[in-house]
Amino acid sequence: MRPWKIGILSIAAAAIAAVAMPAAADPAMDKAIKSRKAQMALYSWNLGQLSAMAKGDAPYDAAAAQGAADNLAALTSMSGAGLWPKGSDATAMPDATRAKAEIWTTYPAVAEKSADMKAAAIALAAVADDGLDAMKAKFGDVGKACGSCHKPFRAPKS
Repeated sequence: MRPWKIGILSIAAAAIAAVAMPAAADPAMDKAIKSRKAQMALYSWNLGQLSAMAKGDAPYDAAAAQGAADNLAALTSMSGAGLWPKGSDATAMPDATRAKAEIWTTYPAVAEKSADMKAAAIALAAVADDGLDAMKAKFGDVGKACGSCHKPFRAPKS
């Protein structure tokens, strides 16, 4: 076969493969999504401990409540800016995340909700070991802060 025909066939094969195969994921984007999911998993772990106490499913333990609340305060105080690159949303990456694209188009609202979560977590940490009633009173505010962001900015599970 002539060399120019091999070149044309190679180009054609590459074009077909590019169309047939999904685009390769951006490793940096993948890492950002995995990292923010890890942060959310840590939120969930700590919230779960507090929720069990608040609901009476686990006995109130002042030290455990304080530890979980301190963890939440620390997590909400971390800068998450690098975890949310534009284009890392469910529209662009439907199999990787449930984050809605509106996060980036309404960013001031998201930043406000993030600040509310941080304030609620810090307030919870200030009273978590002061007894069940004190912990429950502030725990509700943390739950509201979580929902105020998840409801508008996270797609439902498919």
